[in-house]
Formats: sequence, structure tokens, C-alpha cells
Amino acid sequence: MADPLLSMHGVSKRFGATRALDGVSFELRPGEVMALLGENGAGKSTLMKILSGALRPDAGRIELLGNPYLPRDPHAAHAAGVAMIYQELNLAPDLSVEDNVMLGQEIGRAGILRRGAQGPRVREALSRLGHSDLRPETPVGRLSVAVRQIVEIARALVRRARVIVFDEPTSSLTRSDAERLFDVIRRLKRDGIGIVYISHFLEEIRSVCGLFTVLRDGRTVGGGNVADVSNEAIVAQMVGRAVGELFPCVPHQPGETILSLADLSGRKSPRGVSLDLRRGEILGIAGLVGAGRTELLRCVYGLDPIARGEASLPRQRGEAGALPAGTRGRIAAGIGFVSEDRKQEGLAQERSLADNVTLSRLAPYSRCGWLALRRRDAIVGDWMRRLRIRARSPRQAVSELSGGNQQKAAIARVLHQEADVILLDEPTRGIDVATKADIYRLMGELAARGKAVLFVSSYFTELLAVCDRVAAMARGRIVDVRPASEWTEESLLRAAVATPEEAA
Repeated sequence: MADPLLSMHGVSKRFGATRALDGVSFELRPGEVMALLGENGAGKSTLMKILSGALRPDAGRIELLGNPYLPRDPHAAHAAGVAMIYQELNLAPDLSVEDNVMLGQEIGRAGILRRGAQGPRVREALSRLGHSDLRPETPVGRLSVAVRQIVEIARALVRRARVIVFDEPTSSLTRSDAERLFDVIRRLKRDGIGIVYISHFLEEIRSVCGLFTVLRDGRTVGGGNVADVSNEAIVAQMVGRAVGELFPCVPHQPGETILSLADLSGRKSPRGVSLDLRRGEILGIAGLVGAGRTELLRCVYGLDPIARGEASLPRQRGEAGALPAGTRGRIAAGIGFVSEDRKQEGLAQERSLADNVTLSRLAPYSRCGWLALRRRDAIVGDWMRRLRIRARSPRQAVSELSGGNQQKAAIARVLHQEADVILLDEPTRGIDVATKADIYRLMGELAARGKAVLFVSSYFTELLAVCDRVAAMARGRIVDVRPASEWTEESLLRAAVATPEEAA
């Protein structure tokens, strides 16, 4: 067996009273692809920040190629041969492919770039990744997310990286782009590069990883060969208990129509969407990036204007008719929205958990312009227990919570708002499988209470497992709507890539 490329032994890190890492250990050998698994908040991000040089450990030993490794900053980590490919890519969109690949390691003389010397290195790296057709002079801003990811990996190869960490690399990719990324990872594996792969999709782990290591509460609690363990066993290690069903089913019965869309069109998208949503129903919207799913939800919620058609409430809170104008009116009408972008628009990151949960309905705590903060904290504390939100207190800043707990806070807001129609845009993106199961169960409980859920997801597996009906969307239009039992992942994908004529 080859000597380890990377060894971590007893690595610990504390932030004040919080122990983020407590004696984490693992080894990575040349040509291995190891999955690093754990719930949100398990310590994965802290561990990777230490590996990348962004943080220094309080204790423990790290070795790279058999030598002590403790980079003082990310630049030193790059120089040592460790590269990070983050979920949010670190590229300059106005610069060319070549300039991005060579950024920080340009070849020059007397302040003048030697493009003749740089070009072959860039083309060689792109060729190793199976993208020799990518022109080095192309501005990165013109490329798709998947191809930008290739540029970032090429940068790592030019820097002669021996260890590459992929952090949720498929979160913004289509299914076909994800498969192409997996082919690239297999090429890197054949070249002897060690890869740490962080993902919450167990299907991906089985497709691309040979080994896995599980973190829980900052500790290494398990690991081994992926092929030797079931998904249920991996999840049980992650959460410290048997989770039961990964897609829990809560019995519910669809009833009367609560929201009706008739020939609804936005400025660019959606285009002529007609759809009925019923009480007690989970209706999924499937499609690829750019299909118009998010735009549809934003039109319904009042964030984007409706150019043509109508969204109406046939029987809602004793009234019928078109939805009130603007987001404030939609909230009053009983519509709640959880954005796919929780950092930029889904949550007020620097505000407290209590602020975020109650901002859309402050009336119960307001008197003469003053807020009853203790009463509000008590109610928010109840939501924390019901949704299992892990936070020190209701007054902790949302920015300090893990991604999964932030997502639960966003969902708690629409529940506290007492919305009857709940619009969920990619609510499980970037969160661990146990938290996903909590959200699926919560969606079922909402439907059982007569709420209506409109659920956008790029993850077809969860749509088919959780929804009563699924609508396939392509090029801004609804292509087909069927009971979930009448779809397969393949038929959903065929509908999602419909031609303009088929979509119309």
C-alpha cells in the first residue's frame, strides 16, 4: 500500500467555548477519492479551512507527502500542493480562461507577461481534464458554471496540486454536467491525485468515491469502503441514531384548489403557465437550471411583476379573486416563500434567529411600537425545538448557524407567518441527509394540516419520493403535469429538455 499523501492526526480546534474539532484523524493516499461526510455543523468546513491555511489548529499533527504541513495562509497551501474547489467558484469573470488559470503564478519578464510560455501549460491542463476544445482566450464570464469549474480545476493542476478538495461541487450543476465532472475526477484519480469529496448526495458518493470518513460533533466517528456499507448505516453514523426512512411519508389528502395560475407570464419567464395547487398537496416543479422555476415562484410571491395572466385564490381566508399586489399583500393573503439563495435574500444574515423567524409577522409581539422580546424569544424557542434548530439561543446571529440550521430558520419563518401556500425553492440544497429527512417530514405534516406546498427542486429523486404531483418545466413553460407515481427520473429528464416546439 502506498504511503499517505495526506495524514491528519488528532486535529482539534476551539472557538471560545465551542469545540469545533476534537481529535479528527484520517489518511488519504495517491489516487484515492475519499468522501468527507457529516451533518451541517459537524466540523467539515473547519477541517477544510485548516487544510487550506485559512485557520490554524489548536492541536494535532498534519503531514503532506510525509512532511509536517501547517500552512500560514491559503497561498502557502497552494504552493505546498493543496487546492480547494469551493461551491462558490473563485474566478475573475472579466479575465480570460488563461488569465484565471495562471492567476498568481504568471510567467513574465520585466513586468511583461510571456503568453507564449503560459499558453502550453494552460492547454496541457485543459487537455488532461478532457477539455482541449476550451479556448484559453475566452472570457470566463461567458462560460457555464460547469465549464468555469473546469477552469478552477485546471488552475489547481497548473499549480501541481497533489490533493484537491471538492466542496459540494454539483450543487449548481445539471445532471449531465455533474456526470462530466465525475469523469474529470476519475481522470484526476488515474493521475494519482488524492481527492477529498464533500457532498450530501449519497448517490454521488457511491458513484465517485471509494472511501468515506464521517464526522459528528467535531469527531471522527466512522469510515471505510463505501461499497461495504448501506446508505442507512452511513446516515446513522452521521447523526448518531437510526434515521429511519430517508424520505419519510406523512399521510395527507389533497382537497380543494387554493391557488390557481392562469396563463401566467413574467417579463421573460415564466411563459403562459396554468396550474392549480390544492390544499393538502405537495406539488413539485422539476426542470433544469434556467427553466423558469424560480421566476414562477417569484411571480406568485410578488417579487417579480406579472406581465400577463393571473394568479388567484379561488377560496382563501374567506375571499376569492386575484392576489393582492406586491409582496406585503401576498404575505397578508397567506403566501410564504423560502428562497433558494438563503444568504443573499432568504435570511438577514446579521440579524438574530428571532428576528428572522418573526419578521413577516410581528403583530403578536408589538404594542404601541414596542416589541415584547421575552415573549418573542419564548415562541421562537418553541420553533427551535419543533424544527430541531441547533443554536445557542433565539438571539444568536443567523450567520453563525450551519447551512442546515439556517434553512430550518427560513422555513420556520413561513410557518410562524401561518402561511397557507408555501413556496419552497430548492429547500434541501447544500444540507445533510438527516436535515433533508426532517424537511421532507415537515412538508408532509404541513400537507396533513391542509397547507399547500409548491416545491421546486433539481433533485428528481426527492420530487418523486415526496410529491403528490410533479410538473415538468422547460423554457419557461409547463410541459406536463402528472401524479408522481406516473413519472420516472428518465421521463422527467426528457420533459425537462423539451425543444421549444414541445415546450409550447
